[in-house]
Amino acid sequence: MANLVTSLCCVVLAAVVVAYAQRRSQLVARNQYERMGSDVTMQCGSLDNDASVSWKVNGTDVKAQHRLEGPRLILTQVNLSHNGLYSCFQNPHGERRDTIFLHIGIPPRELTVNCRSNTYPKGFYCSWHQLHATYIPTTFEVDVQHDQRSLEVQKDSVHKNRCHVLFPEVFSSFPYKVNVTAVNALGKASTTISFEESSIVKPDPPERVTATPIRFNPRRLEVSWHSPSTWPDIDSFPLKYFLRYRPLIREQWQHVWWKLSLDEPPQFVTGPKMVTTQQISESGKHWKTQVELSDSTSHTITDAYAGKEYIIQVAAKDTEIGTWSDWSVAVHATPWIEDPLPITSTTEVDPIETTTSPIPSSNAPQKAEPPVGRAARLLTFFSPLLLGMLLLFM
Repeated sequence: MANLVTSLCCVVLAAVVVAYAQRRSQLVARNQYERMGSDVTMQCGSLDNDASVSWKVNGTDVKAQHRLEGPRLILTQVNLSHNGLYSCFQNPHGERRDTIFLHIGIPPRELTVNCRSNTYPKGFYCSWHQLHATYIPTTFEVDVQHDQRSLEVQKDSVHKNRCHVLFPEVFSSFPYKVNVTAVNALGKASTTISFEESSIVKPDPPERVTATPIRFNPRRLEVSWHSPSTWPDIDSFPLKYFLRYRPLIREQWQHVWWKLSLDEPPQFVTGPKMVTTQQISESGKHWKTQVELSDSTSHTITDAYAGKEYIIQVAAKDTEIGTWSDWSVAVHATPWIEDPLPITSTTEVDPIETTTSPIPSSNAPQKAEPPVGRAARLLTFFSPLLLGMLLLFM
């Protein structure tokens, strides 16, 4: 009897678990991925073909162009606006039977893949991007081959479209082959590139570039920089540098680089040589300078315009292989300008003090009398004399 009760309890428990699982599957949304521009059919759970159901998307009635066929909802010519959470309800009680999260997208297409070594000879990295968006989650599979064997690939922790590979050897004559495959729910696409070790070497730009005016030299600027911190062995794999500068008010750059002759591409020079050539345009408004230098991390600009602000940048390159780095962050500097002498006066003006008094002192200048008053006094003085002379002659 006890065994019978136990068996019945197990049967009931199993039925409850099955019912709960079915109910749970109806409540948890399942993902459905469809291609953009296609017609999409969504099935309401496992209902029979004659079941009557109604559909909602994101909690509202379906307003997009569609038709109903029993428990199925058919959308035509879908696009991104059809994305959403679709739910179906069985009539007449309106019990929810299924929930579908519809994702509209496109299959992957050919990728653009680039590889570069900025830590030579330690290793290199490869990055890729899709020329066309897929609108749905897409993963990438990377395979790197060298000398008929696969190399270990480490995914970048920050950039999902980048991976890192260690060089198995240095100065290898075998090419590297990198294959990147994009995969999503609607399909996959692959791109493969091949390259020589020497062709992908490209340092990062020089760092901590500074430009300082030289006292009492109005046409000179002292420029210095540091090799990129990502370059692991500057002693064994030295770099050469390319400096360019121009006044802020002009667009034509002046260049300084390492080369052995003016007819050869830039090369490494072991000794300091100063050979300058100038190329002047017909308008005479712009020119450039080419200078052979040593591999030091400094240079003195000697032809700056006095008092003009300059923009200065530096690039780097391995002395033997690879390509030039990008330009460093631009720095601004102005050659030394002599401070103007202060203007001083050689004469001093004492302030004039005025005092007022009701009775002016005897030494004080008197106010001049008008000419009419002076003539009247003279006439009064000489009038008796004149009168006497008139009487004498009568």
